[in-house]
Amino acid sequence: MHAAAITTGHQRTRGDAFVGFGLRSGKAKLRDLRQQGAAKAIILPGPEVVFLNTAGGLTGGDKLRYGLDLSDGVRAVATTQTAERIYRANEGVARIDLRFEVGAGGHLDWLPQETILFDGSAAERRSTISLGMGASCLSLEAVILGRAAMGETVTRTHFRDTRQILRKSRPVFLEPLLLDDERLGAGAAVLDGARAIASLVLVGQGSEGALAPARAALNEPGVQGGASAFDGKLVVRLMAGDGWPLRRQIARLLAVLRRAPLPRVWQMQEVAA
Repeated sequence: MHAAAITTGHQRTRGDAFVGFGLRSGKAKLRDLRQQGAAKAIILPGPEVVFLNTAGGLTGGDKLRYGLDLSDGVRAVATTQTAERIYRANEGVARIDLRFEVGAGGHLDWLPQETILFDGSAAERRSTISLGMGASCLSLEAVILGRAAMGETVTRTHFRDTRQILRKSRPVFLEPLLLDDERLGAGAAVLDGARAIASLVLVGQGSEGALAPARAALNEPGVQGGASAFDGKLVVRLMAGDGWPLRRQIARLLAVLRRAPLPRVWQMQEVAA
């Protein structure tokens, strides 16, 4: 066989992890666990689900899926082991699909660690949380444009992130985000020099009551933030020049909104009072 006839393809990451919990004698019990490829799920007491990507990051052509199903009345926390890194893509787009079901009267805290975008990265992510009757959720997403401590800058990227929270298959929250080369340089109209952004969404009966405490917690130096609440929703948006002050501000907000310790794997070196 001639050398010219030999073709090789780039190895791509594939991962799929799904966890299900049911209620037995008033306690949440694991009823389903499936995982394959680079996607894994660790179950800690609480219950607390830790999703992880053993590939260490994603690049063009990679695919990752996480799923979680909570039966009626189950309350749980889900997070990621570490920040998800989206590396430079030579071809294709990394795709991430997150689907969570929360049964009637249940609650989910979806608190992943940051997504770090590297220069030249390309990724599309879709997150869906479906709530049953009387169910609630707290959802966090944070995006970092390069690591400031490593002197990294991001001038080229394609990142499309679509987050939606449904109740009875109807959207109660929908947030599309698109970052690309043009928008990175759009000034005050988009990021205005910020390298780190985040949003927290609390959905459930009485969520409006957390507005004043959330606003009072928006006091981390170097972070701009705003909060609003209406129709059973509280939304907080944050911008910062670096990921560390953003992380500290998120920790303050979570302490107010959850009244519970941070997920174990966050390993905060310092938590603001």
